[in-house]
Amino acid sequence: MTASHMACYPVGPRGEIFMRLRQFVFVAEKLDPAVEEINSVLGLEVCYTDPGVAEFGLENALFALGGNFLEIVAPTRDGTSAGRYLERRGGNGGYMVILQCDDAVAHRKRIKAHGIREVWAHNGPEAFATHFHPADVGGAILSIDSMASAPDYHVDMASWKWAGSSWQGHVKTDTSSALVGLELQSDDPQGLADTWSKVLDIPLTKKAHAPSLALDNASLGFVEGRDGRGQGAGGLLIQPQNRPAILAEAEKRGLRTGDNTFTMCGVRVTLT
Repeated sequence: MTASHMACYPVGPRGEIFMRLRQFVFVAEKLDPAVEEINSVLGLEVCYTDPGVAEFGLENALFALGGNFLEIVAPTRDGTSAGRYLERRGGNGGYMVILQCDDAVAHRKRIKAHGIREVWAHNGPEAFATHFHPADVGGAILSIDSMASAPDYHVDMASWKWAGSSWQGHVKTDTSSALVGLELQSDDPQGLADTWSKVLDIPLTKKAHAPSLALDNASLGFVEGRDGRGQGAGGLLIQPQNRPAILAEAEKRGLRTGDNTFTMCGVRVTLT
């Protein structure tokens, strides 16, 4: 990307480049029960299954949540990184955070200059993406992606290669309307927040007395882990369209944990 194009990026007070939370990935021991749970509780339907994840020894299902996505991956063979993660964290949970920006290659170069290792990269022609080592970033696998066909990542229904070409026809917002936040947990939430702030080049703020990063469409909060599962992507914030229906289904399944909270696929969910 040219210097003149780089100058067109939307920037914050210190010149940081904003990003969009486009996709959150759960890892599950078995795919079908997790798909059924999300379908029933959030009222979403599968919009795509990606044969490309077989490269990683996985199968998957993708749900459109407004213009963003929830994905479930499950191992199909022994010896996968996803399988090791399931063992380490004691079952289903949060696995990966995918952010969209204008130029993923520029961010790749910047982030690797901090000593953050790349574990996988995709270089066009439509999509450009980098997965960064979770041991270096902390909390989850971080992927930063850009789409040649969607240079303006602010557009809600912008094209997204990883969801195929017809996902827009599967968007259902009568029960759940938006993904608005993510919580990463750690024994040292401030230290984890500092690392993510450096990696994303976004300044930290405070939200509900916890360090937080403001993305284009959502917040990344950093909280103390209290569930004994260690560091990881522990919570989601979802904007409901039909709050009573979501909570009733969570109650029916024995998932509800509070007035506006429940667990789903090993992750805490809070309705905003």
